[in-house]
Amino acid sequence: MKFTWVLDGDTSKLKDAFDIRKKVFIYEQNVDPGLELDGLDQQLIHLIGYIDNRPVATARINLNDAKTKAKIQRVAVLKEQRGQRLGFKLMEEIERWARETNPSIEVLSLSAQDPAIPFYEKLNYAITNEEGYLDANIPHHDMEKQLN
Repeated sequence: MKFTWVLDGDTSKLKDAFDIRKKVFIYEQNVDPGLELDGLDQQLIHLIGYIDNRPVATARINLNDAKTKAKIQRVAVLKEQRGQRLGFKLMEEIERWARETNPSIEVLSLSAQDPAIPFYEKLNYAITNEEGYLDANIPHHDMEKQLN
């Protein structure tokens, strides 16, 4: 899988990420489009994974003001591409980016859909809140990984 980083909020470059997110979150998981496309995308960092020039995976990263924590959001792999470790490769690329280009980042955090918790645990993320919550009517837990 080849990766493209979108650091400048260029919506023409983000079309591939939006297409993946619409298929996964809006059509497959029935998330309200207003919740999924929340208007924050132009302010955040995006990663898009391609196989044979076809977009198949994406995530976005939100840096906090202190720049010591990065929140990973909107992690998605197209349904027909799952089971090929593309999600692992996507997350490993985010970690590589954080370590190499943003050494001040000490923690990667995310809000995991409950069925995805074992996936993130394999990547050494740990649940930080025992009591879960609903986000877009989907059960979630917060998780973190220390980079240092």
